[in-house]
Amino acid sequence: MTTTYTFDVFSSLDGFGAAGGDWSGYWGKQGPELLEHRLALYDQPQRMVLGANTYRIFAQLLSSGVDQAVYDPWVTKMVNLPATVVSTSLDKAIDWPDATVVAGDALEVVARLKEESDVPLRSHGSLSMNRALMAAGLVDFVQVTVFPVITGRNGQDPIFAGAEDFDLDLVDTRTLDGRTQELTYRPTLHP
Repeated sequence: MTTTYTFDVFSSLDGFGAAGGDWSGYWGKQGPELLEHRLALYDQPQRMVLGANTYRIFAQLLSSGVDQAVYDPWVTKMVNLPATVVSTSLDKAIDWPDATVVAGDALEVVARLKEESDVPLRSHGSLSMNRALMAAGLVDFVQVTVFPVITGRNGQDPIFAGAEDFDLDLVDTRTLDGRTQELTYRPTLHP
């Protein structure tokens, strides 16, 4: 039996994973319910799977101290979970408490992890890697937290740009702090 893999991502309403300009972390829309829910999500046993670029972004944010959101308790929980960083460019010594760098093709690495892991797999971010994993049928759930903003002028990192076409079956939804939507889908490649 294989374990599940969840692609977990934050998004503006118009589909961007980040924004420049004067937008802050969470687009300034975090509330106590969102933060408590995120903490509960990462309080469960699981293994994180990150691409090299996402690992570098997290490592840079954590060391810079610029955005205080990176010190939220759920982020601390996430960073302390076992992690696999898929990379052909990083060396084996990375600054992450319980991470292993695995060189190779993400499709092969994640397929193997799904067979071998005794805990669910989760990836936060890692957009290009997760788009490829979705196309290969390796993503069981896409969990999108949609923040109530449109960042058309300053939006960065379009989440699904260049992705294949997918049909999505909604398996869970919740409203956090009366304004932020968490939508969990089971993706199926559209024929």
